[in-house]
Amino acid sequence: MQGSYAELERNMVETMQLNIQSFLVQCEDNSVNETHAHVENSVDEMRQKIYSLLAEFENSAIKENKEELTLKQAPLLSVINTCIRHHIELLRVYEALRKVKDRTELSLITGYKCQDKIQQSEIYMNENFSDEVFTIQGKSTHNVRMSSDSKTCWITAMLVLPDGQFLVADWGNHKVKLLNQQYQVVSHCGVSAQSICQITPSEVAVTVDDWINTHEVQFITFNQSQLVTGRHFKLQHSCYGIARHHGDLFICSGNALFKYSLSGELVCKLYEDASGLVTGNTHGGFILI
Repeated sequence: MQGSYAELERNMVETMQLNIQSFLVQCEDNSVNETHAHVENSVDEMRQKIYSLLAEFENSAIKENKEELTLKQAPLLSVINTCIRHHIELLRVYEALRKVKDRTELSLITGYKCQDKIQQSEIYMNENFSDEVFTIQGKSTHNVRMSSDSKTCWITAMLVLPDGQFLVADWGNHKVKLLNQQYQVVSHCGVSAQSICQITPSEVAVTVDDWINTHEVQFITFNQSQLVTGRHFKLQHSCYGIARHHGDLFICSGNALFKYSLSGELVCKLYEDASGLVTGNTHGGFILI
């Protein structure tokens, strides 16, 4: 009897333990579900409030920017409208002169009006526009000659890099030199470059031309103050000026302007003036013909 009772007691205890554990698990699941639902609702409400605040802030910022832009544009729009008005008035006077050119008296009166209108336009232009593109605040001279240079430095091009260093094309010594921000030569490569243009933050393209047989574009990469020559492609014409625009290369031969892809494929000839040997040039990143 004692053994049977002890076994029954043990079974009852185990059953009770299982029931308690099951109840605890059920309570925990219910609590978790209720808590999860509550948290989820709270997060959704908070998200909606954040979206609303962001939308309100964005609309307010856009409105303020538009108002600020309108204020800044007002003087410019006034100048543009005045220039348009002067242009229209000059056109009208010009048309009037053409109509009365055979009538001496009217032609004289119209001529005076034309001179007066031209003077007004010139006064307005002088008051509102300046011929000065920029103001020079200072200048300095730096020697880029290296001990290995055997000839006089002949600088044909220079480029300021994004990190503040400089690339200098020394055609006289057949080198492209890298200068640090203190204008000291820290690296160079043996390339007789005529002109330079930037391709990527770490790559440039230069034109190489010996005026006889060599006509090519050489790519140079720079990393950790070191210049490394890379790929190149040959041209069937002279190459002096070079510029990059919208992923294409524009190369000047001296009297013609060509458009090339970065891979070296000729896209087209944009312009040619064969009246002289040198009728085109490169200037400040823009090629002029």
